[in-house]
Amino acid sequence: MSVTLALLAAFFAALTGILAKIGMENVNSNLATAIRTIIVLIMAFLIVLITDQLDSITEISTKALIFILLSGFATGVSWLFFFRALSMGDASKVIPIDKSSVVLTIILSILILGEKAVPNIMIGGALIAIGTFVLIGKNEEKKGFTGSNTYILYAILGAVFAALTAILAKIGIEDVDSNVATFLRTIVIMVFSWAIVFFQGTQKNMKTISTKGYLFLVLSGMATGFSWLCYFGALAIGKVSVVAPIDKSSVVITMILSFVILKEKITKQKVIGGIVITIGTVFLIF
Repeated sequence: MSVTLALLAAFFAALTGILAKIGMENVNSNLATAIRTIIVLIMAFLIVLITDQLDSITEISTKALIFILLSGFATGVSWLFFFRALSMGDASKVIPIDKSSVVLTIILSILILGEKAVPNIMIGGALIAIGTFVLIGKNEEKKGFTGSNTYILYAILGAVFAALTAILAKIGIEDVDSNVATFLRTIVIMVFSWAIVFFQGTQKNMKTISTKGYLFLVLSGMATGFSWLCYFGALAIGKVSVVAPIDKSSVVITMILSFVILKEKITKQKVIGGIVITIGTVFLIF
């Protein structure tokens, strides 16, 4: 069941990046992130109500609550870096870098959670790392993190905090309903995101967002909501070192959609990188 939920999470995660890329056109990335969190929070709250788990919030231990909230904070920071990168670079490059957080997640799951470092997991993690470097490209690496490729640095920082999200969440959702945990995390993310928006004063730009922009940001938020509900449901019953890699396999779907929908250029470098990441993900699953 955890594998099925993780695969569904990967599918919706792929839609998230594409829909957000379209909706963020001429929209401040932090403002776009904040708008999306409202949709995710509404979805998470409705699921908690439907499953009749609202009262269970008062039964959560202090330790679990702290780690759930820390996980939400890490997600908020990850989002800010990720969507900043997405607003600057190609989705087919930004998203694979973000998904490379699986490598760090595997390392942390072994060191912190005590999960076994079996050969297939180590090989899969190494292949994903190699595939990511291929996608970034040698030429851009030599330029450093300046000018037009600053998005790479933002994407890497987003990946680091995304890895922390999974570890903190795994600790926090022990003996806690995954939907309730998702709801609580989303509250933290929404507060964090809107605090950034008001600090920067970008909330005044909401009136300049087109109907099309709002539509795709809402759809992106819905996709994120479904992805989170499936992902944290899988995380609650499965191993981080297995669930996280399956979720990150969304990079392949995202690359295909970015070529078909966003009309991003298909290059030999992207195809090879995508294939290597796919092989690495297969190793991690099996």
